[in-house]
Amino acid sequence: MEQQAAIEQCDVAVIGGGPAGSTAAALLARRGYKVIALEKERHPRFHIGESLLPMNLPVLERLGVLDKVHAMGVFKAGADFEAANERGYNVYSFARALGDSPPHSYQVWRQDFDKMLYEHARACGADAREGQQVVSIEQLGPRQTRLVVMTDDGTRHAIEARYLVDASGRDAFLSTRKKLKRRNRQHQSAALFSRFRNAARRPGEDAGNVSIYRFEHGWMWMIPLPDGSMSVGAVCWPEYLKRRRGDTREFLLDTLRQNAALWQRLEGAELIDEVRAAGNYSYDAKEMAGPGWILVGDAFAFLDPVFSSGVFLAMDAAERAVEVIDGALREPAREAALQRALEKRLRDGMARFAFFIHRFNEPVMRSMFASPRNTWQLEQGVISMLAGDLYDPPPVLRRLRLFKLVYGVMVLRNLRQWWAGHRYRLAQARAD
Repeated sequence: MEQQAAIEQCDVAVIGGGPAGSTAAALLARRGYKVIALEKERHPRFHIGESLLPMNLPVLERLGVLDKVHAMGVFKAGADFEAANERGYNVYSFARALGDSPPHSYQVWRQDFDKMLYEHARACGADAREGQQVVSIEQLGPRQTRLVVMTDDGTRHAIEARYLVDASGRDAFLSTRKKLKRRNRQHQSAALFSRFRNAARRPGEDAGNVSIYRFEHGWMWMIPLPDGSMSVGAVCWPEYLKRRRGDTREFLLDTLRQNAALWQRLEGAELIDEVRAAGNYSYDAKEMAGPGWILVGDAFAFLDPVFSSGVFLAMDAAERAVEVIDGALREPAREAALQRALEKRLRDGMARFAFFIHRFNEPVMRSMFASPRNTWQLEQGVISMLAGDLYDPPPVLRRLRLFKLVYGVMVLRNLRQWWAGHRYRLAQARAD
């Protein structure tokens, strides 16, 4: 009779080898837990999301990898948004933020960044495995979850963990199986993007900025990359993408031509990579955690990427989830309270981003970004939001609340214009 393979045991299993999973695995291993991290692909693997926020940097420093990011990244002093002024854009410089956020950030190759973080988790003591996909899970108890894993050579084995971290990204492995995932019906979009060589950068210290442009059907980005190329793409309403026929390359180029200022920066530039598409950007899970499991990063929620919030939200959540997991394993009676507190914090932070994101293409918000005023330090409050510093500092939170009030007054003054934009946005979000 064939002997059944023994089930491998660990304290924590982490699904996913992106920034959230690597952060959680590294920090848990440092605390002495036996951690098995499982990534279905092999690094380096392509991933969109090259732009980091300043508030990423303290997390990276605590992980012990900030020097590596400095060596691999493009210096990012701020973000700029198209405007009808002499130079054609406004710069939101991170050095002007209200809080204690670092005065800069970086643009990175995500495949190199993710690989570095995963290798760092391994160096911290995590058993970080690649080419191993979780195909099923069964929760046998609050401290006993069984995972069936298939390796890329076709073999299967089982792992049992006292705690499960789902950092599977937009696969949303656990929330899909638990039927927790829900799309944001108020804000839906999809992206089309590629890389260009010889695209024009901003002059001087703004050369590493992320640049944001608007067009009728959404918004566009330009992100300088370490090899001198530029990531360029468009986030579009679903109805617009449904028009796509034939060659995806030509559809992207036709889309980018719809903004004259962006297209001017691509004069003489060469498209050097395949054109990729990604859809269904906005979603969350009804619950973030339960007995013995927690969702972090994109496995929990994802917002429209206009403010480059994804990597920061993922790594910050993973770092804080480690405190929850450690507390739950040491004192199980505290688990539910720890999970509730973290979920509230994360949802509050995402809601502050979402207020701006959901209104970004509406006429009133467009006008406020195009002609920023620092009355009552409102512009600096917005810069702090763009830096990712929107959880704790009272001065920032007060300015963001005041900004919402001023926005409301502006809406009342321009009600007809606002209503037309708002109605169009809702119609587009529900068209998918």
